[in-house]
Amino acid sequence: MTDYKYLMDKAKEVSANAYTPYSKFNVGACVLADSGNIYTGCNFENASYGLSICAERNAIGTAIANGEKKIKAVAIYSPNMENCSPCGACRQVIYEFKSDEGVVVLTELNGEIISHSIDDLLPGGFSL
Repeated sequence: MTDYKYLMDKAKEVSANAYTPYSKFNVGACVLADSGNIYTGCNFENASYGLSICAERNAIGTAIANGEKKIKAVAIYSPNMENCSPCGACRQVIYEFKSDEGVVVLTELNGEIISHSIDDLLPGGFSL
């Protein structure tokens, strides 16, 4: 059984490394790959706002750079809000790399970890 609390703790930890001089909205993400390896990422902003990268896509990109192709779970945390849910772009990227059993996106609400399938968060996601 997957230890979602461990993934959330890693997401919390990496959220402190976010580079957010404009929005001050830190986010951390922790990806569990099908291999069992975990990868973290945080968001980072740029003065040219469109070049900013979300924590989820940063973590997934790190997983891909390490040879992973499928992910089981993504834990997402922000100290700025409860139930920090992925944006639409991140939902599509998560959908693209979900494992056969389906990715579970984790958030924290009042200290409780909750989960959603990516299919519920992105009904009709685009795939080839």
